[in-house]
Amino acid sequence: MKVLLVYPRFPKSFWSFEKTLALLDRKAMLPPLGLVTVAAILPQEWEFKLVDRNVRQITEAEWAWADLVIMSAMIVQKEDLLEQIREAKIRGKAVAVGGPYATALPHEVSAPGTDYLILDEGEITLPLFVEAIARGDRTGVFRSGGEKPDVTNTPIPRFDLLEFEAYAEMSVQFSRGCPFQCEFCDIIVLYGRKPRTKNPAQLLAELDYLYELGWRRSIFMVDDNFIGNKRNVKLFLKELQPWMVAHHFPFSFATEASVDLAQDQELMDLMVACNFGAVFLGIETPDEESLTFTQKYQNTRDSLSEAVHTITRSGLRVMAGFIIGFDGEKPGAGARIVKFVEQTAIPTALFSMLQALPDTALWHRLEKEGRLRSKGANINQTTLMNFVPTRPLADIAREYVEAFWELYEPSRFLDRAYRHYRILGEATYPKKGKGAKKPLNWKVIRALLIICWRQGVRRQTRWQFWRNLWNMYKHNPGGVSSYLSVCAQIEHFLEYRQIVRDEIEAQVAEFLEAEANVQPEVKVLV
Repeated sequence: MKVLLVYPRFPKSFWSFEKTLALLDRKAMLPPLGLVTVAAILPQEWEFKLVDRNVRQITEAEWAWADLVIMSAMIVQKEDLLEQIREAKIRGKAVAVGGPYATALPHEVSAPGTDYLILDEGEITLPLFVEAIARGDRTGVFRSGGEKPDVTNTPIPRFDLLEFEAYAEMSVQFSRGCPFQCEFCDIIVLYGRKPRTKNPAQLLAELDYLYELGWRRSIFMVDDNFIGNKRNVKLFLKELQPWMVAHHFPFSFATEASVDLAQDQELMDLMVACNFGAVFLGIETPDEESLTFTQKYQNTRDSLSEAVHTITRSGLRVMAGFIIGFDGEKPGAGARIVKFVEQTAIPTALFSMLQALPDTALWHRLEKEGRLRSKGANINQTTLMNFVPTRPLADIAREYVEAFWELYEPSRFLDRAYRHYRILGEATYPKKGKGAKKPLNWKVIRALLIICWRQGVRRQTRWQFWRNLWNMYKHNPGGVSSYLSVCAQIEHFLEYRQIVRDEIEAQVAEFLEAEANVQPEVKVLV
């Protein structure tokens, strides 16, 4: 069996970083970990080729070679996924689709002519698919029936199928699931509220394989909450730390975690000792009433600003997610988020309008209340909310655009980045070991020169840029390289904040026009 694995394109988004990636001649931030895991679970006598459409196009020779095409996608990738299904069917190929989008909205994915839907988690449903293929079944829908797999049996992903030079970071996964019950989150729907983890030896074997294949850069632990099972995380980190020392710190790590990380100094120290450099926190909003209403109780137990400072002072760069549009939200939510980000000096702040994702508690509540505007959903930052909020949609959209614009005003972004790295402090870097420093290559040198030219010569931020860089060199020389890599993000955000403004304002105008056309009809009925 010759299998072509296809990963659809992402639209331009907060995380796409096209302009920043171009500085290092990379094509995408992260590889499709799901597809290389699928390749490892399927029979190894099958032949595999993988094409990530964020990296390159599929050739006609690859289409012709394949007996079967397997695709996986998130909701945000749906447009290109559906297009690639159609392209495969035009060429007469059998098509199988899985992943979060197919699992959440299987009827949408099946519409273009998908032959096999491999839903839920592949460790359970892929063997069912293989059995169907062996029987000669031409179609099928494969579900787990609510069963969750033991991820300690998940094989090492087929990292060898990836084009390493195309990616800024590598992906690995330690756990699935999250213990919390946030109303808007689809992770607990897809993977459950009991975090399941791999064992330390298993994940170290994955790192061994990446090391053997020559990877020597950053690795993102794609867990939606890396610390969901703190006991198992600590056991893993205690084995990872000597592995990193023995291999001279070949990788740096980043991950996602809940804010209660700030309550566990031992855990933060272990992460820093293992060369974790950054963590993404789901803060959502500084408004406690909104957090309580959406059942994100873990963010109400302690001061959010103090939690951010505690994590930063421990040596972990904080990235954070924020949302506007919660029920009961008071006017000025966007400005309060900007104020919080500025006070805590978080450089990279993901900001979105709330979306009701399929099958979440929020989705079901809004459907029951008759407030869903659309059965579809999009987690990109350029789409209006897909439900009727409790305050005027146009007001929320205006606050959102204004806040996004302010957050990524170049001088404000550079100021936050500088203040954040000063908080991180020089003292954190020796903890990571001398081997953590990587030699500069021409790509890195070229990228640094471009950043210095654009931000230190061409733009009005030039004096701020050089002053901050000099102070970084004087007070925290170990953090200069990482600091400049964060400064490079503004190359993306300068363009993307304009995209957000243009697309949201156009949708608001369309929404208001449609609303105005409905009003006369309502008056006549009255």
